[in-house]
Amino acid sequence: MDLQIRIGPVVQGSQRVSLSGRLDTNSYDSLDAQLAPVLAGDIESLVLDLAGLSYISSAGIRSILKARKAMAGRQGKVLVVNPQPQIQKVFDVVKAVPMGDIFASVEEADAYLDAMQRKVLRGDEEDEG
Repeated sequence: MDLQIRIGPVVQGSQRVSLSGRLDTNSYDSLDAQLAPVLAGDIESLVLDLAGLSYISSAGIRSILKARKAMAGRQGKVLVVNPQPQIQKVFDVVKAVPMGDIFASVEEADAYLDAMQRKVLRGDEEDEG
């Protein structure tokens, strides 16, 4: 499933962007392009609703971190809401240990993230090792 991006209106300084589908090497540039005018605005917070997001790769994580960095530069925040369990697991892994310290290449990181998300979807996420 391709990435679907829905940008809501600004409400009290916050803008909600809903994502569904896959955020990966084939779609991250679309997200970056659609977020650019949002991030250039004067919002105080960006809410990324990931309820419909089924997959995220390192390229997708980079897009979210890029938005976070842009918002932090002006004391704004990026809030991520409603991640699916496999997406939450990716964020947990990335938060715990920087990816550059673990993987020799982006391809290796993506392969790991892909396998890990499949494990979560099958319900055997506790068997990591």
